[in-house]
Amino acid sequence: MSAAKNINISLQIWRQKNSKEKGKMETYKLNDVSTASSFLEMLDQLNEQLVNERKEPIAFDHDCREGICGMCSLYINGRAHGPDTGITTCQLHMRMFNDGDTIVVEPWRSVAFPVIKDLIVDRTAFDRIQQAGGFVSVNTSGNTIDANTIPVPKDDADKAFEAAACIGCGACVATCKNGSAMLFVGAKVSQYALLPQGKVEATNRVLNMVRQMDEEGFGNCTNTGACEIECPKGISLENIARMNREYLSASLK
Repeated sequence: MSAAKNINISLQIWRQKNSKEKGKMETYKLNDVSTASSFLEMLDQLNEQLVNERKEPIAFDHDCREGICGMCSLYINGRAHGPDTGITTCQLHMRMFNDGDTIVVEPWRSVAFPVIKDLIVDRTAFDRIQQAGGFVSVNTSGNTIDANTIPVPKDDADKAFEAAACIGCGACVATCKNGSAMLFVGAKVSQYALLPQGKVEATNRVLNMVRQMDEEGFGNCTNTGACEIECPKGISLENIARMNREYLSASLK
């Protein structure tokens, strides 16, 4: 890894006062940005500059800054989470950019993810999908002895853990030409469908979650695979296929 250095960049950032007003791209110059800093630290630096200039800082979402929460969802230079793979925006570092670069920063673009302000979008549609069926009624809390007596094939357990790695950031929706949420829903269905604890609500789960997904205005899947490529956790398209099988089976009951 090369030693850290400072670069000067130009930023084209989407500014929108609220969900009712039209937004537009605005350009900012930012100098002496350390290539060792993260993308969000760069935005902090820009906001500090704006505050010193008595201008309104840019609103953007973040929380853990450790690649876990999925809050830091930005569309950077035409890619969800920016020009790297397997990372969230908070894990993107400025060493991925060069001195003099122009960086375009936008919020997620989806009918189901309306802009709240600037780079922040309303992703509560994901919460409503989760509430529609992404849970189990089996009480596993404090019952580890009982839970461990239920045999689960290792292959199923591994696939369930891989599906559960989904952080609900919405990169799949943002990068899909149809604004589809099927990778997200597929992951949430799969993590329960593969385990015995999830069998109780299996039928209602997939029917309710898919119905809620459609009601929220997400598009359908046309198997372009962009969602899997841009997913920071590498959630597989196999989960969409599994959800479709679960949905067909539930529909015939």
